Amino acid sequence: MPSVTVPSVTVVGAGRAGSAFATLLDSSGWPIDLVHHDEDLVERTSKADLVLLCVPDSAVAEVSAVLPVSEERVVAHCAGSLTLDVLQPHPKRASMHPLMSIPPPPLGAGRMAGAWFAVAGEPLADDLVAAIGGRSFRVTDVDRGKYHAASAIASNHLVALLGQVERIADQIGVPMEAYLELVRASVDNVEELRAAGALTGPVARGDWDTVRQHIESIPESERATYQAMAVETAKLAGSRDDSNT
Repeated sequence: MPSVTVPSVTVVGAGRAGSAFATLLDSSGWPIDLVHHDEDLVERTSKADLVLLCVPDSAVAEVSAVLPVSEERVVAHCAGSLTLDVLQPHPKRASMHPLMSIPPPPLGAGRMAGAWFAVAGEPLADDLVAAIGGRSFRVTDVDRGKYHAASAIASNHLVALLGQVERIADQIGVPMEAYLELVRASVDNVEELRAAGALTGPVARGDWDTVRQHIESIPESERATYQAMAVETAKLAGSRDDSNT
């Protein structure tokens, strides 16, 4: 059988994302060169089939502009909020954003293996994700803002809400681990039933006396967040189809 040529990749940026990509690609047999963004990028990227920029979002355009333009080479970034336009004037562009929170090395590579990735542009992005055991879905540039907003809600906003749980739980001596079990069960229910179908609790039941009790019992500094989420919960409850329950 004829041998298959594996693309060579230069990963620019040796932080959490860059190190994880480089580790996984190397273990998958892809020729890898991991470089820092302040090295001689013209020399280090000249022979690569793919240059993957794993630098801060604000530096992607600047670093991309340093790279030599080639009709053959794919230049890609892994920023969730940026479109492909930031990589101009490179004719072959791509992006692959890992939909995850990446821990420091060496944990990052293990967590990234099997993760979901939002990809765009050249199909080599899909090939790379498949090579490291990931799962990919396509997001167009016009939908990039909505995609990244949903990502922030799923991760950052969720963590902020759990911070509120932690503060209130600490006041009454209840271990946070007990609430985390509830969180995991709720996430499992959303996976099986979608959000509206998984909804329970006083707002979903229309038990406003209990809601008022909650608001009165928690510190005043916590009430605005609780009330805002109660409003969103009521919206979600109103969207449910209970005809089969």
